[in-house]
Amino acid sequence: MSEEAEVLFSREGRAGIITLNRPKALNALTLGMVRLIHPQLTAWAADPEIGLVIIEGAGDRAFCAGGDIRALHDWGKAGDPHVIRFYAEEYRLNTFIKRYPKPFVSLMDGIDMGGGVGLSVHGSVRVATERLTFAMPETGIGLFPDVGGTWFLPRCPGEVGMFLALTGERLKAADAIYAGIADVFVPSDRLGALKERLAAGETIDEVLKELAGDPGVPSLARQREAIDRHFARGSVAGIVASLEADGGEWAAKVRSTLATKSPTSLLVTYRQIREGAKLSFEECMKLEFRLTNRFMRGHDFYEGVRAIIIDKDQSPVWKPAALGEVGAEAVDAYFASLGDDELTFV
Repeated sequence: MSEEAEVLFSREGRAGIITLNRPKALNALTLGMVRLIHPQLTAWAADPEIGLVIIEGAGDRAFCAGGDIRALHDWGKAGDPHVIRFYAEEYRLNTFIKRYPKPFVSLMDGIDMGGGVGLSVHGSVRVATERLTFAMPETGIGLFPDVGGTWFLPRCPGEVGMFLALTGERLKAADAIYAGIADVFVPSDRLGALKERLAAGETIDEVLKELAGDPGVPSLARQREAIDRHFARGSVAGIVASLEADGGEWAAKVRSTLATKSPTSLLVTYRQIREGAKLSFEECMKLEFRLTNRFMRGHDFYEGVRAIIIDKDQSPVWKPAALGEVGAEAVDAYFASLGDDELTFV
């Protein structure tokens, strides 16, 4: 018997429905899934019978917990070019979703992290449920918040995007909506009705008005003054010093969180977020592809995956081990042009 498909496509009325179908792996995104989704979206964009696209995850635990990090680790360690192909094709898909000519409704139900964010946040309608756990935790595995994080994180209110990028803070629905990462809260037990009514041709605004609920009070709103004060500093070292000088419990906790992250990742991510505020979406994706190429040739990504995912000892040994040991030239090198190998969009 053949294994069940990693991604399912169906048509219900006016809706084309994508179901990420790896529930045991929390619907983690593979290269094969990317290569199935993109052409299907292209076909639906040209199909007059399809009025909108809905994307969801199978099961009730995750929309998509991220990219298949173990496969990327193994490809990278082996020098397999598939590791770079994955990122190139994933980033092109993220861009296609961002520019999709029809309504693209993402059902952010369950865990939505990393690669899953790239499939959901760039949609035109982002629906969050009470089961949503959103995060961009890449600095904790020696990477940076990619899949369009360069675009959407600087466009969160105030310094919320920088805070999320550096710390990998997890958000529930109310905070995701506050941050501009999701648009509306719909309880998970109403998703079936949401899909049925959209497929039947009812307008998105009409359906959401009737099915939306109250997500509660966002904790980010209470933390906002402190986030803006600390994370507006001109460097990662400045942020850390500001948190240390604060003396409060929240600041101490955030400082402790930052101390667990890759110093290289923190410095590259800080610059990424600042630069992303001034770039177009396509320019953001090109920048991310430069960074990815450099991280795949470095040390910290492989060490982070080893410590967090493979051995699970939660004790990565970063190189360099401290912020002050990462030189400005080393950071600059991550942002340098790839020349003929720059990301292109087809």
